[in-house]
Amino acid sequence: MTDLNYTPTEEQRKVIEHAGSAFVTACPGAGKTRTMVERARIILHDETDPRGIAFLSFTNAAVEELEARLRAFGVLPVPLFPSFIGTFDRFLWQFLIAPFGIQGCTVAPRLIPDKGDWQVIPFDGAQPLSLKCFDRVTGKVDILLAKEEGYDVTKRNIATHEARALAMINSSRTKGHVDFEDIRLNVRARLEDTAFAERIGAALAGRFREIFVDEAQDCNPADLKIVEWLRQSGITVKVICDPYQSIYEFRGGVTNQLMQFAQKFPETDRLPMSGNFRSTPAICGAIVALRPPAARANPDLPLGRHNIDEIPVHILAYSGKGVSTAIGQEFKKIAFTDLGIPLQDAPILAATRATAAKAIGQPASKPTQHKTLLLAEAVTNYHFSFALGNRREALARLHCITLLIQGDIANLGEYHTYFSIQGLEDGRWRPGIIEIANGLRFDPSMTTAQWLQNARSLFAPRLADGFNINQRLRFDSSLSDVLVGAPTDFPPAKTIHSVKGLEFPAVCVVMTSQTAGKILDLLEGKNSPNIEEDARKVYVGASRAQRLLVFAIPKSQANRLDTLLTNSGCTTILHDI
Repeated sequence: MTDLNYTPTEEQRKVIEHAGSAFVTACPGAGKTRTMVERARIILHDETDPRGIAFLSFTNAAVEELEARLRAFGVLPVPLFPSFIGTFDRFLWQFLIAPFGIQGCTVAPRLIPDKGDWQVIPFDGAQPLSLKCFDRVTGKVDILLAKEEGYDVTKRNIATHEARALAMINSSRTKGHVDFEDIRLNVRARLEDTAFAERIGAALAGRFREIFVDEAQDCNPADLKIVEWLRQSGITVKVICDPYQSIYEFRGGVTNQLMQFAQKFPETDRLPMSGNFRSTPAICGAIVALRPPAARANPDLPLGRHNIDEIPVHILAYSGKGVSTAIGQEFKKIAFTDLGIPLQDAPILAATRATAAKAIGQPASKPTQHKTLLLAEAVTNYHFSFALGNRREALARLHCITLLIQGDIANLGEYHTYFSIQGLEDGRWRPGIIEIANGLRFDPSMTTAQWLQNARSLFAPRLADGFNINQRLRFDSSLSDVLVGAPTDFPPAKTIHSVKGLEFPAVCVVMTSQTAGKILDLLEGKNSPNIEEDARKVYVGASRAQRLLVFAIPKSQANRLDTLLTNSGCTTILHDI
């Protein structure tokens, strides 16, 4: 389908008609997807050049949304070849790893996405550490990552873990088991070979006329080097980003490096998009307020169908240090009861799944190795996933726990290795795991003892030889804290990372007592180290909203947030809950 009434803004028109490479900064709701659609339409309309185009982004959600829009507007050809649409990781895998293999490995590479979760256990009884805590070349530990997993290397010897990690790294390399961190290391080594880089660059230039790198703020420095190599190979590259949405520091994401990268483009190739077609004037004002003080000079302009909507931004001030379940109730009232917005279109967003889930009454998971508690959490999470919106992930987690209890895998980090080796990518395992989930659904009329007996009866016939069900599923006094009946009429609760690139009629962003004050310090222009990414997460979450934006914040910080927003021209209503 096409939209004959589409009239681009002057900024959009410049991007659409720009023939060369460009660095495009786009505010939330700037219509960048539609702009890319129209640029692609111009390119593919020229049938004298048989080459395709490539659309790259950094999350599956963003790619799926982009592909749906491209197909809806009739831009992508069928079949897709020679064009490409996918994540940046998949692009590297398909064009630089799968055809050439891994250096130092004689077998075909096999992609193991969560290799970093493999557990490094140097001897029986040792505290496990994730492989992601160790350097993939030297095996040396990352002190901060190890500390996050409860291992203080300044007080305990790490040498045996490092030796075990290096052995695992070397062994997996010889087997061709790689994740995206390995892929980047291998690509970097490949591109240091000038002759190889020139040959592959020329081949890609022969296939693609133009490459769009969307959500480029999610690049890490190594990714930027690859983007620059593509540009130097003669491919037209459009880099599209919002620097204030960079929330991937955990994978080496860029902030200042991105703006330094922009300087490599001539000024005529640096193009802005500042019109917001998504949100109301109040939400646009809130988005501007959530940027650093030095970045508020040019406010976003509401240009879309909600540009005269007068719905204010709501602030829910909750009591106590912990996230209140009253948040979900109050947000439901404002969004559904008052405005008639369907609950499935009104997610509650937070930096972590635990924080978002608390707002709708789901108990917080605690780190544990206890198999009964792991099973109870996995089953509970699956049934909550109908409200949380992460059903596929929850089902995979339950599958993993099932394999652990049955004795098919020795620890949780082996899941995707087992999954890949057994060839389970076709999904034939799903019906059986759904049956387990439904069979173990907790009913509040049950006792925990009844639930546990039911679980033992279900799993006993499935155990590998030599295992005893009462030992595999032991009673724990905290089991009652995990088993909770899932709600059926609450807004979905999601992480901010999971909704990047998406938009919703209503959004509630939950801020916690641990970070809210520091974030407001930063936004007020005060020194607040190590909080920038947390502030950008709030910005990303808030900018998903179309009609209604609600903040939930500890009562002690509510007036500060209210003042910040109103000073940016945002109308607000403050609620004590």
